[in-house]
Amino acid sequence: MQDTTSIPMIEVNNLTKYYGEYPAIENLSFTVNKGEILGFLGPNAAGKTTTMRVLTGFMPPTSGSAKIAGFDVVDQSLEVRRRIGYLPETVPLYTEMSVTDYLDFMGQIRGMDKQWRRRRIDEVIGICRLGEYRSSLIGKLSKGFRQRVGIAQAILHEPEVLILDEPTIGIDPIQVVETRNLIKGLGGEHTIILSTHILPEVSMVCKRVIIIHEGQVVAVDKPENLSGRLRGSEHIEVDIRGPAAQVMTALRDIPGVQEVTRTDSGDVGSYDIETASGADLGEHISTLVHQRGWGLLRLQPIQMSLEEIFLSLTVTESDSA
Repeated sequence: MQDTTSIPMIEVNNLTKYYGEYPAIENLSFTVNKGEILGFLGPNAAGKTTTMRVLTGFMPPTSGSAKIAGFDVVDQSLEVRRRIGYLPETVPLYTEMSVTDYLDFMGQIRGMDKQWRRRRIDEVIGICRLGEYRSSLIGKLSKGFRQRVGIAQAILHEPEVLILDEPTIGIDPIQVVETRNLIKGLGGEHTIILSTHILPEVSMVCKRVIIIHEGQVVAVDKPENLSGRLRGSEHIEVDIRGPAAQVMTALRDIPGVQEVTRTDSGDVGSYDIETASGADLGEHISTLVHQRGWGLLRLQPIQMSLEEIFLSLTVTESDSA
């Protein structure tokens, strides 16, 4: 049986969009597999929203190509729009309509027949936890519940691909957590691009991240892999009860260890161990400490935070001067 998670649902090749002489995005290339939640991360004005607008058929690219479920966003734009659910940063809601009436209206626009609309309205109201508000006017809902209505309209027609642009911007912390959980629950059934400049969004929801800066892709990887790639080495912190000089010597003699620094003194020493990137030395350290009869109180791999990765990739010398 074919592994459907390896099928690209979104294919972007050398995508470029100019506004006049200014390149908003330039030569973007990436793929998103079926059922994947991809984080599309970058500072404001990095080109995220422009990319989303091209992928959704809102505007054509200057050059390059993009396909959604195998359909070209320019030559087969109607087929693409049938397969996409889009939540723009500013959700286009009709505030004088009730939640149910609005979803019914959006279903009619998308060509859904009456039976299909009724079934899906009930389903998406349940998925988005809008049951007690289905008869409420949208204008009377909080920002967080309006976001849920926006997500409900995006998934109403059972699209294969969801494109969510800053879905948690401007809502309260409780609604942020609930919206993130909702997005995670949609993964697998839908292929999702989550565009954001909020760093925790990516680490909590996405398994893979694209970082874009000044209209160009600067990194594509899992967040945990980016740490080692950028630093060229990895760090492990350990707390060991034992004679400091012997502990330092023994740790430095482990193959793959580049440097050992003692960061705390006393009966229990804290040590920062720098290792070659990709070297998994936790088991070696644990075995060594056990064989020497010392006490291992803590062993913790330390990775760069997503904030550090982001700054390393997007802050230039002129920015930081």
